[in-house]
Amino acid sequence: MNSDNITSTIISTINAIFSKLFSSIDNNVYEILDDFVFINSDILNDSYFSKIFGISSKNGILLIANALVFGFLIYYSFRLIFSYVGVTESERPSKFIFRLIIFSICMNFSLFICDEIIYINSLFSNTIRQIGENIYQTPISFSTLITKLNSVISVNSDTLDIFSLDGVIKTMISFGILNLVITYAIRYILIKVFVLLSPFAFICLSNNSSHIIFKSWFKSFISLLLIQNFISIVLLLVFSLDLSPSNLFSKFILTAAIFILIKSNTYVKEMIGGIGTEFSMGVNNIKSLLNK
Repeated sequence: MNSDNITSTIISTINAIFSKLFSSIDNNVYEILDDFVFINSDILNDSYFSKIFGISSKNGILLIANALVFGFLIYYSFRLIFSYVGVTESERPSKFIFRLIIFSICMNFSLFICDEIIYINSLFSNTIRQIGENIYQTPISFSTLITKLNSVISVNSDTLDIFSLDGVIKTMISFGILNLVITYAIRYILIKVFVLLSPFAFICLSNNSSHIIFKSWFKSFISLLLIQNFISIVLLLVFSLDLSPSNLFSKFILTAAIFILIKSNTYVKEMIGGIGTEFSMGVNNIKSLLNK
C-alpha cells in the first residue's frame, strides 16, 4: 500500500468518525438545549427541591432562614444598646421591626415570588418566539435550528470532508453546540441555587448593613433569567435570514450566530451585571486542566 492510499484511508476514517459525531449531536443535543434554555416555573416543580427548600417554616432552608430572623433581632438589639452610649448609630426600633416583619413574610413566600418571576420571564421569551413562529410558520427553537443548519452545511457521511471549509465550519458549530449545552446546564443549576438562596436574600433587606446582599442576589438571578429572552431574539433573527448552501456568507453568519449564543451570558452580564456561566472548550483550558 503506497503513501497516497494510506493518507486516503486515514482521511476517510477521520471523516467517518466526525460524521457519526455530528449526527449524534444533531439527533440528541438540540432538543436538550431547548429544555435547558427556555425554562419556566416547572423548574421548581420537583418534590425533592421542595423538601430541600422547606414545605413550611419548620423544615428545610426556610427553617434556617427563620432562625436567622432571631439573629438579626439580636444583632439590632446590641446595636441599639451601643447607640445609646454613642458608640454606633441605629435606626428607630419601630422602623426596624416593621421592616423585619415585612421581609420575614417575603422570606417565607420567597419560593412563590421566585416562581412568579420565572413564569413572567418565560412569558416574555415565549411571546418573542411565538411572534417568529407566526411569521415564519416554524417553531423558533434549537430543535428546529438543526434543520436550518443542515440545509446550509451538509453532514452526509458520503460528502463530509472535515478538511474542507464546510467541514471546518461544521466542526466549529458542533463543538459550539456542545459548549452551549454545558453553559446552559450550568445556568439551569444556578437558577435553582439562587432560588434556594432567596429566603436569605429577602431577610437581608431588613437590615441596612446587609441589604446589598439582596441587590447582588437579585441582579444575578434576573440576569440568569433574561438570557433566554436574549437567545429568543437571536434565534428570531437567525430564522429570518434567507440562507443558501452555495453562499459562503450564509455559513459564516450561522457560525457567528452560534458564537453569539455561546456569549449570550457575557453580553447580558455586561449590560445589567450578574454572574457568569460560560464554559470554554478551548485548547488553553484543556492544557490548564492537564497541568494541574
